[in-house]
Amino acid sequence: MNVAGSLRKFDSWRMRKRLRRFSFMEKVSIIILILMSIFLMLPLIYIFNHAFKPYEELFIYPPNIFVRHPTIQSFLELASITKGTAVPITRYLFNSVIATTLGVIAIVIASAMCAYPISKHKFPGHKFIFATILLTLLFVPETVSIPRYLIISQLGIFNTYWAHVLPLVAVPTGVFLMKQFIDQLPDELLDSARMDGAKEFTLFLRIVIPVVLPAIMTVSIIAFNSTWLSTEASENFIQDEELRTFQFYVQTLTSGLANSVSRQGAVAAAALILFLPNFIMFLAFQSKVIATMAHSGIK
Repeated sequence: MNVAGSLRKFDSWRMRKRLRRFSFMEKVSIIILILMSIFLMLPLIYIFNHAFKPYEELFIYPPNIFVRHPTIQSFLELASITKGTAVPITRYLFNSVIATTLGVIAIVIASAMCAYPISKHKFPGHKFIFATILLTLLFVPETVSIPRYLIISQLGIFNTYWAHVLPLVAVPTGVFLMKQFIDQLPDELLDSARMDGAKEFTLFLRIVIPVVLPAIMTVSIIAFNSTWLSTEASENFIQDEELRTFQFYVQTLTSGLANSVSRQGAVAAAALILFLPNFIMFLAFQSKVIATMAHSGIK
């Protein structure tokens, strides 16, 4: 016990010594940052608690951030809504997983293969093409809804998983981030590999891809978020209910009801289910995101 008490005293003394190293303004800044972090975490805490609230707590005014009597009744209600229908809730979740997986893979491959030749091959007009790609950032998705519909119609992929994927493949932000990373790769390294007999595919796969791995992780998060939460395909390109996604199903939970109280618990549970994959993915790859943002402006 004496040894344990001595160790605690030593740790306390060492912590106080570290705190003395900070100036008064640094201590104030640390306190402010801690308070801001707690404030920014409140929406996350609310989402988690809201999904486990019973109905009598869902409509309390003013609303409570923390649940008093946690229950899983909202999740059971969400699962029971489609119990008597032809399409169960698991089918919507399965469609979302398949569409998101295919979408992320397609977006990452397209962004990397577009950024590499623009960055390293310097073909005629490469600057104009890159500027055009960046220009598309100014357009909101609604401006291309009709062209997308016509293209999907001409390709004949209505009521397929590809209708979920192809409209989302072009991601200008992904091309920009990957190009910024590839720009830092020395041309001499690629030239020496070519002199050793390496083909372009080998250069791309074994040299370029490892360099842009942080950008790939960041683009994956962006692609995952846009694909997982997208309802455009389910609304415009899919007529078969068995191919629609979970996000589209969530939007239909309270539609057509006579009051605004019914199914609010199911909506709260569905919101948590939609939020969790994005939250987990960001936590898993946050270091790569920070590395990408740190290098995106470096030439």
